[in-house]
Amino acid sequence: MPDLPGPPDLPGLPATPGQTVGPFFHDALPYERDHELVPPATPGAVRLHGVVRDGAGEPVPDALIEIRQADADGAVPEVEGSLVRDGGFTGWGRAATDPSGRYSFTTVEPGGAFFAVVVFARGLLDRLFTRAYLPGRDLDADPLLSRLAPGDRETLVAVREPDGSLRFDVHLQGDRETVFLSFPRGGAR
Repeated sequence: MPDLPGPPDLPGLPATPGQTVGPFFHDALPYERDHELVPPATPGAVRLHGVVRDGAGEPVPDALIEIRQADADGAVPEVEGSLVRDGGFTGWGRAATDPSGRYSFTTVEPGGAFFAVVVFARGLLDRLFTRAYLPGRDLDADPLLSRLAPGDRETLVAVREPDGSLRFDVHLQGDRETVFLSFPRGGAR
């Protein structure tokens, strides 16, 4: 993981210790159909799935994955009530990993080139941001991917499975570590 800048020095304020993320979120944050951005029978629905692994390559059974994406036409929905699954596409979903570290979403392929992915897991001091790019797109034109070495770029591209689903494994550390993004002012866009 790249070195991130530390917090700014604030005169007169003592530093406070960091705390890791979770594992409370795994039990507290999931909600009914949180992983269904669209119902499975929706025309054009696709399954985005994978495994979250730690630095030793072991599955992480209590991680939480969130995605945000454009719709099939490339428009990012700007609607309130993403927790309500009333048939309207909100472009946002959440999936907890199972005991084998697996997660799965039912969604549509974004008209843009990628899914924005957020990872929460035990032992992390903050959530991690990354992207899952669609395979087969012109990825050389992407401003982020064009700056990465080929090996790092591969960690951000989903694999099309024989059944048409998209597999995107997340490696928190190690030789196959997924490239994670830094947002210096604390906000993701």
